[in-house]
Amino acid sequence: MQEYLSEAIVLDKEPNGDLDVRFSIFTKKFGKLKAKAKSARKITSKLAPHLEPGNVVQVRLIEQKGLQVVDALKRGTIDTPLATLHFLNELLPEGEPEKMLWNALISEKFLWEETLAILGWDPRGASCAKCGANAPSVFDIRGQEFFCRLCGAGLPLARAIRLAGFLA
Repeated sequence: MQEYLSEAIVLDKEPNGDLDVRFSIFTKKFGKLKAKAKSARKITSKLAPHLEPGNVVQVRLIEQKGLQVVDALKRGTIDTPLATLHFLNELLPEGEPEKMLWNALISEKFLWEETLAILGWDPRGASCAKCGANAPSVFDIRGQEFFCRLCGAGLPLARAIRLAGFLA
């Protein structure tokens, strides 16, 4: 049985069965991981209040039929909107540590333009996928494409990242 210990940011949580919860966490050492917490939906759960999205936690995981959270201690919170955490959860690959992204989230100097550049989608060299304009202001997380303000206006909010520094 392998054990992992790391500082982490809780990105998302979803019910898994009657009482269990599956968490997406972004760890400092291991990148994004998905782990299950048994009985985390019970009212008496000691893990549940620590593992809310946006919390910075010290987490201990074991590998037993997949990753399981066995211990978590809240160290603080980050002032990042839940929608941003949701988009990060969608974009980040599992098991790939990103030290620059970790530092940006912890220092609360998070910008989508820099994050997309770290992850390989640099908006500075991008153009609109529809009209070819050189001023992207929207990134579609499903299609992984940039759009200008006009072409990206019709994208659903659930899949469009608005780039503040590039709005025209």
